This record gives sequence, structure tokens and C-alpha cells, in this order.
Amino acid sequence: MTGPLPSNRNVRAFLRGMAELGYVFGRDFVTEPRGTEAATSIAELANLHVDMIVATGGGATLSLLKQATNTIPIIMTASPDPVKQGFVQNLARPGGNFTGMSLQSLELTGKRLQILKEIVPGAVTVAVFWEPNNPELWSIAQASAQVQGWKPLSVEIRDPSDIAMAFKTAAEGGVGALLIPSSGLLFSRAKQITELAARHRLPVVYELRQFVDVGGLVSYGANIEEIWRRAASYADKLMNGASPAELPIEQPTKFELVVNSRTAKALGLTIPPAVLIRADDVIE
Repeated sequence: MTGPLPSNRNVRAFLRGMAELGYVFGRDFVTEPRGTEAATSIAELANLHVDMIVATGGGATLSLLKQATNTIPIIMTASPDPVKQGFVQNLARPGGNFTGMSLQSLELTGKRLQILKEIVPGAVTVAVFWEPNNPELWSIAQASAQVQGWKPLSVEIRDPSDIAMAFKTAAEGGVGALLIPSSGLLFSRAKQITELAARHRLPVVYELRQFVDVGGLVSYGANIEEIWRRAASYADKLMNGASPAELPIEQPTKFELVVNSRTAKALGLTIPPAVLIRADDVIE
């Protein structure tokens, strides 16, 4: 299992899913949690001869796993597009050792920008944070932003040390809002990111609600905890002899809009009633 330690809510959701299927931790299975950023920890998992790997972290982590093993089944929980990223042949029949869930995050880029436009209609420039392993995000965001009347600003983030400078670049570039995707690098630093957004007084739309839970303004995307819970069904099938090559990739069928009204107030923003009425959750 790659990702944060078991105290993490996503991992707990996976363990809950296993329990719902009748598995008892310690009796039927154990976990070997590892971080998502160190190639050595990922290689270590392969050398431990684990039976399967449940992986978060997005493209960078999955690429490292692809290099580390082509035999250990890997259950994805955070791939924006596993076909385009080259981890599976197609969604119906993956064809290798990768299976699991796709976030459909790229397809929702335009919708996130639309929500942001509703909240800050007067903003002209939107900064887009993206990583080198996911250049398609910038391409899609740039096109979507221009259609909606935004002037997009590219802010590339290569490693954690770039995050603070990225916000400074955005602020100095006169942006009125930000689009921040989910990735292993950014997701694991959600608190730092939302604090920097507050410090620079920048409205941000995120992919996952975990950012909003720690002070982010708004998010629109799949429920990542539910995806981790669903990952248990893949583990169950693999433990009963299924091949990852033949287990179809699942895609979310429900997406949630989460708004943090406290953050909006701190930024001097009024969330439009049309957004509030669509929200699945409003953090007061």
C-alpha cells in the first residue's frame, strides 16, 4: 500500500471497505504503508513480495510503480486518466498489472473553472498549478479557461519546494483566482496550500474536498474516500484469484461540490445562491 499511514482517512476508508466484505485486519490481510514520493520506498514494496499494491499519488507514483514491477497487481485510486497515461490498454480490459479507479479529473476541469467564475465573476486571470508528469491538465485548463473568458496563467510545480514560490508567482502575476488539481505532491500538502491561498487572499477551486476541509474555498470532484472504500472490492477479487488485466477500470458516477463559507467570508466573497443550492456540503 502506497500513501499515508493508516491514520489517514482514505486508508481508513479502504480498511472499512475490507471489513464490510468480511475481512479481518491481521487475520486475513496486513498492510505495509509507504510514502508516495520516494522511489526507494516504492521499490521496497516490490522487494517485499507483497500480494498487491493499493496506490494513490497520481501519475508520478504510478509511473514509479510501473518501473518497479509488471507482475504485482496494482489498484489505482487517483489516476486522472489511466489510458492516456499509459497504465492500462483500455478501461474495459486493462491488459496488464494495473486496475482500479479513475478520477475523471481532467474531464471536470471546465466545470471547476465555471464554478470559480460564478464565485469570482470579476476575476480576469486564473493561475493553473500543474506538474510535468501531467501536461495535459495545462492544455485542457488553458482551452477551457479561454472559452469561459479567463486569461490563464501557467504555474508549473516540479517539487514541494516550488509550492510557496508558485503562490508568489500567482500573486505577483495579478491573478484573481487559482485552479489546483489533486496529485500526490499537492494532496499531501493540502494544509500548507490552503494556508498560502489564505495568506495571499486568493480564491482557489480544488479537485478534492480534503482541501476544503482544511480551509480551501471550494472543490468539485469525486469523493476520494468512497473511491478508497471501493478499492477494497478490487482487493477482494484479486484475493479470490481474479487477474488485474481483466478487471475493468471503474469511474465515479457521482461528483460532489463542497463550499467553505468561512473561507469565503475571510476572502470577502459572497457565495452565489445558485452555487450554494447545488452544494453537497457547506462548511460553516
